[in-house]
Amino acid sequence: MATEFTPFLSLAGGILIGLAATLLMALHGRIAGMTGILGGVLPPFADDWQWRAAFLAGAIAAPAAFLVAGGTIPFAVPVPVWAMVVGGLIVGIGVHFGAGCTSGHGVCGMARLSPRSIVATITFMITTGITVYVARHLLSIGVA
Repeated sequence: MATEFTPFLSLAGGILIGLAATLLMALHGRIAGMTGILGGVLPPFADDWQWRAAFLAGAIAAPAAFLVAGGTIPFAVPVPVWAMVVGGLIVGIGVHFGAGCTSGHGVCGMARLSPRSIVATITFMITTGITVYVARHLLSIGVA
């Protein structure tokens, strides 16, 4: 499967993610870890569920507004549904035992120079590389 190199769009997206994480930390003293934010709006609700719901609504509304404005988001899933389900379960287990997700550790934790987040980020980056290699080259999953 070929991938498209989009350095300017990627840079813009990274800037927006960094800005959102910085504003959330500066204005609310909270880390922008998506699984932690989502967990607070699921029963039992966190005491501060309102800002969590607003953050998630914005994460959904922004791409929706982009589409309404006439933008397009090319999307293709090169793997079978069973592989996505298995991958989602594995990621969920990793988030639980790693005490956070890629956004919490990779964006916010790394920016704070948290040793735990640095180790977590190195671990999930290495694991991702191994997983892609095994899935594509040894199991031929997601190869057209």
